Amino acid sequence: MRTALLAAAAAILLPTTALADAHMTESSPELTFERVFASPSLNGPTPRAVKFSPDGKYLTLLRNREEDSSRYDLWGYDFATREWRMLVDSEAIGSGRELSEDEKMQRERARVGSLKGIISYQWASDGSGVLVPIDGDLYFAKLDGSVQRLTDTEESELNPKLSSKAGYVSFVRDRQLWVGEVGGEAAPITPKEEDTIRWGEAEFVAQEEMSRLTGYWWGPNDQRIAVQRTDESPVGIVTRAAIGATGTQVFDQRYPVAGSDNAIVELYVMDPDGGNRVKVDLGDNTDIYIARVNWGPDDYLYVQRQNREQTVLDMLKVDPSTGESEVWFTETAARDDYWINLSDNYRFLKDGSLLWWSERDGFGNFYRFDGENWTQLTSRKEPVTALVGVDEDGDKLYYRAVTDVLTEQVYVSSLSAESEPTLLTDPDYTNSASMDPTGKGLLISRSATDQPTQSYIADTRGERLVWVEENALDADHPYTPFLLSHTPPEYGTIPAEDGTPLHYMMLKPEMEPGKQYPVFYYHYSGPGPQVVDKGWGGALAQAVVDKGYIWFALDNRGSANRGVDFEQPLYRAMGGVEVRDQKTGAEFLKTLDYVDGDKIAIYGWSYGGYMTLKQLQADPGLYAAGISGAPVTRWGLYDTHYTERFMGDPREVPEAYEASSAIPNATKISDPLLLIHGMADDNVVFENSSELISVLQENNVPFEMMLYPGYTHRVGGEQVSPHLWNTMFRFLEGHGVTPPE
Repeated sequence: MRTALLAAAAAILLPTTALADAHMTESSPELTFERVFASPSLNGPTPRAVKFSPDGKYLTLLRNREEDSSRYDLWGYDFATREWRMLVDSEAIGSGRELSEDEKMQRERARVGSLKGIISYQWASDGSGVLVPIDGDLYFAKLDGSVQRLTDTEESELNPKLSSKAGYVSFVRDRQLWVGEVGGEAAPITPKEEDTIRWGEAEFVAQEEMSRLTGYWWGPNDQRIAVQRTDESPVGIVTRAAIGATGTQVFDQRYPVAGSDNAIVELYVMDPDGGNRVKVDLGDNTDIYIARVNWGPDDYLYVQRQNREQTVLDMLKVDPSTGESEVWFTETAARDDYWINLSDNYRFLKDGSLLWWSERDGFGNFYRFDGENWTQLTSRKEPVTALVGVDEDGDKLYYRAVTDVLTEQVYVSSLSAESEPTLLTDPDYTNSASMDPTGKGLLISRSATDQPTQSYIADTRGERLVWVEENALDADHPYTPFLLSHTPPEYGTIPAEDGTPLHYMMLKPEMEPGKQYPVFYYHYSGPGPQVVDKGWGGALAQAVVDKGYIWFALDNRGSANRGVDFEQPLYRAMGGVEVRDQKTGAEFLKTLDYVDGDKIAIYGWSYGGYMTLKQLQADPGLYAAGISGAPVTRWGLYDTHYTERFMGDPREVPEAYEASSAIPNATKISDPLLLIHGMADDNVVFENSSELISVLQENNVPFEMMLYPGYTHRVGGEQVSPHLWNTMFRFLEGHGVTPPE
């Protein structure tokens, strides 16, 4: 493959035009919220789902249209002809048919609900073509440009897949798993049962919280399939009113709130026609999570079984002919007061051993398990965050890891023993990467504070061979007209109450000596996202800065990529340490002579919306105003897997849930509050806000509110997004949180 890549390198290098003063005016045009969310995207082209074909002859990706940045088509680059071409035009084959409610919700779970056209695809294992779902139906696109329609139904074909040898196509329809030969008629291979039984689908918490979007897995030789059977009858019903602009739909949604019963998940192995079905022995306890399922090189099935408390994970080795299982190994939480973070950073190797990511030493690192013994391969004190790929013949392990907290880099080291890693990426950028199936080429994506995301193919030494998307800030780039006002972030640290350094980022407007400026204090604060890094942040923050505000963000204890001890303070104490750490950020801002300490406004969405409420309650008068978007207000309303991971079971620790709730102290909010929520939110259900609204109203506590009919947890779009952000700044202006004259 490397020879083909080198031969093609010169052919697809995109032209790089140096930024020229001739293309710059003395003043940049106004960077409005309308322009931030319009097409073409100010981030430049943003390809998705970049993949190598199984034979390494093609590179494929989903490329968004310049005139509609949310619509994606399938493109391919042929290394032999050195040409790009559109393989599938989403508008040419799309029917525009309304998606089923199940597919809409799956897209929300996958965080692609706002996208149009082609959102996913799968290569056939023989490289003959690509399976493409669009508008609820399935197509097979061949490399000669022809497109074969495989289904044409009113129902959506969910979770479509090609089998391992590409002999079959499979999908979920009407809660059954269907299988048929490619181009032939498909038929259900699982029984039709009552409405609470689903075959082949991941349950809600698996999709939403475990990053497991599928519920069936093809064996390596097209001979057997592992299929999930989900019984949702134990799960409580949340009556969700999806309030739209011209009507209301009511859904009885099976939503397992913390402390309630989960769905009962079983696993079966069967032939492609549904025959020879055997049940997998998952143990006597049904109150478990199936975290991951994989077929090993030995044709055994491997199932990761997680306990309800999420402190123990067993790897089960399953005989697919009988369903009998044994515990191959057990992973336990790194501390007694911690949890297991699930990951996809593992790989079965050809010799039957397993490459495995674990936080057992306090930081994410790689280990190799041969069935009896463990060998540690990395021992970093800044976490390894992702498996990039392996070259087994070359004894090479490629991975991504945090470097200096604020960037991620790609490294290579030995696959068989601990060794000194070699850096493969430019430390001036933050990087991610994937690897072709043969382990001979890398696809690297990178960005910096002054460079939108770029992607290129590199050899195994990290040397760039070809640009996939250079995305240079040249004269034709959509963001170039706004470069004159582009503000580079400043970084620093503030000590937490225990001395832990907390990293912050600040963008300043053009300031005049002697004047003080308001702060737009953005935060998320919850477990998971790291908001302070040295990657491209997009144009939104710059639009806020151009209005005359300082943009400020700080990562508190509990956020990701700092190791177990940094995350642990959230354990059974959400809404505590994060509030205190963010208060430290506000107090720091008040010491700066160019900050107007009476004009610090906080904004957050989801967990950040929850944190806005908790901060206003904890420290009245510290903040000038707060904006709370789609907040969780009471953790007993949120789902089991996420909430209990950090908070435990409310039936066992009710006092922790009471302390974390934003409802009991809601009447302590005395600073201006703007509450925002989508009225069809199926994730943080609207009841979170409606309960808060009622408490504030019944106690005569003033607040402002903006609700979005028909919108889910993601309130966005080319017109709605500017409306949202203009609303927020009209709110701030109405309460005097404004720049100096």
